[in-house]
Amino acid sequence: MTAGTSQLGIGLAAVARPAYITSGRAADLGAHRDVDDLRVRTEAVLDAAYAAGIRYVDVARSYGRAEEFLAGWLRRHPEIDDVEIGSKWGYRYVGGWRVDASVHEVKDHSLAAFDEQVAETGALLGPRLGIYHIHSATPETGALEDTALHRALAGLRERGVRVGVSTSGPAQADTVRRALEIQVDGAPLFTSFQSTWNVLEPSVGAALSEAAGTGARVIVKEAVANGRLTPGAPDAPPAAAALAAEVGLPLDQLAIAAALAQPWAWRVLSGAVDPLQVTSNAAAAAVVLPPAVVPALGALAEEPRAYWSARSARRWS
Repeated sequence: MTAGTSQLGIGLAAVARPAYITSGRAADLGAHRDVDDLRVRTEAVLDAAYAAGIRYVDVARSYGRAEEFLAGWLRRHPEIDDVEIGSKWGYRYVGGWRVDASVHEVKDHSLAAFDEQVAETGALLGPRLGIYHIHSATPETGALEDTALHRALAGLRERGVRVGVSTSGPAQADTVRRALEIQVDGAPLFTSFQSTWNVLEPSVGAALSEAAGTGARVIVKEAVANGRLTPGAPDAPPAAAALAAEVGLPLDQLAIAAALAQPWAWRVLSGAVDPLQVTSNAAAAAVVLPPAVVPALGALAEEPRAYWSARSARRWS
């Protein structure tokens, strides 16, 4: 394991349920996406990630059967005791294992939802759970103002689980800063932040740097922009593809290397759905970006509201 590879994590959002918003799923997954197919695929991804030196796994209650698949993989590998697990609560998967479901997940940040979902996560992952995030916390859901919920989350903290928030949307920075202000019993409640950061949408970077400065862990998700920053993606920005060609790197490696280069990033998640993608993503850990490339990467940034509007319009497939 290299130091760079150990900074990577593997996320199961795209592999443990039949539909998601990542580009190229028809080519990546094919038509066979029943529970057993995706269980086998998930375990192959986990095997490849572990072999590559990755020791952090990200799941969520809404990622289909991600927690179940991960728990099964851990049972089949009792020798593995050095993997840290982060999960999330606040969405329920309601897609019925159908690609064409009209609704795939439902958001609920109530105390009742937390009580229900933390019990479900605990039944599957037990003491292996290291971090529990509010899934896509935003000001609109009220989770950052609900003092009864904060007290319940503090109880989880007192049992040794790190409590955090994941963020989405153009106001990610505001969410991170508001979460940093919340204390329970004189101590910060949220000490882990999982946010979307990539070269197309880097606007949360300063807030994540502030979070890291307090001692919080920062986890980067969507470093390849839901597949837009991968080789051959039909919606890859031409400037990004041209820059990758200029520096002689696959686009996914350029994107992940840019995220790994952020000094505040504790982990950068791969969302690979097969071992070859894991291998390519992991190779980014060995990439040293030339200083001359940094301004060109910065020039790829899109206006945040436009980025998130386009992401919201992506089709589940």
